Amino acid sequence: MQLFNKKKDPGYFTPEEQTDIVQAIKKAETATSGEIRLYVEGRCKYVDALDRAKEVFDELRMFETAARNGVLIYLAMKDRQLAVFGDEGIHAKVGMDFWKQKLSEVKAAFTEKSYGKGLTLMILSIGEALKKAFPYNQVDDINELPDDIVYGK
Repeated sequence: MQLFNKKKDPGYFTPEEQTDIVQAIKKAETATSGEIRLYVEGRCKYVDALDRAKEVFDELRMFETAARNGVLIYLAMKDRQLAVFGDEGIHAKVGMDFWKQKLSEVKAAFTEKSYGKGLTLMILSIGEALKKAFPYNQVDDINELPDDIVYGK
């Protein structure tokens, strides 16, 4: 059951950036059984964006992947907050320092207002980590979660 209405981009990304982001998700997932989603909203209702990312992760039911290897990238554009939440399977393999490094890398692009480029690079980098930890299994791998960008309020 989808708890979020599929909303249109409120103008945070150009059509080209949206396409690049979705293509990056698809490309990242071609070599892994892992799943990546991007959730974007205007305002974060919590002080700590990671708390909101965890809430969205649960509401999107991302914990239902077979190997518990879903990754949510959470972005609150107006509040300039970013968080990455990895399910227990991937988190156990990469650890907290990995997530901090990804956030640091993307913040450099965000400083230059290159949101689409920063997210695309981050997604591909996370995909590489997922590929190492959870390689694609041609026999029984399926795309367990949609690849589209999810827009909140």
